[in-house]
Amino acid sequence: QVQLVESGGGLVQAGDSLRLSCAASGRTFTSNDMGWFRQAPGKEREFVAAITWISTPYYGDSVKGRFTISRDNAKNTVYLQINSLKPEDTAVYYCAASANYNKGSPSVYPRGYPYWGQGTQVTVSS
Repeated sequence: QVQLVESGGGLVQAGDSLRLSCAASGRTFTSNDMGWFRQAPGKEREFVAAITWISTPYYGDSVKGRFTISRDNAKNTVYLQINSLKPEDTAVYYCAASANYNKGSPSVYPRGYPYWGQGTQVTVSS
């Protein structure tokens, strides 16, 4: 059974940093794109970042310069470092994995990822 489990969320103040982790089990995702999305109340799920199997990162426009995605294939884990947190970063953050090896750029749409974690809440107070 494939599982993606996020951790590292919490209640922080504006300007703080967080490191989210996503641990995969049930299969390895070393050849798959891994992505992070977030969803705030009443809003659609938004692309945050993705990383290819060779660790090329991609970022959503709203997080460029503050978020860093990375992966450790030996641990089957992907990370999201978030710096200079803002109240508008408040959301549930989801980890996702693509189905297979992808030769092109990773998808920025949720439909491009069949595997999802349960999400971790990040709340930023002003």
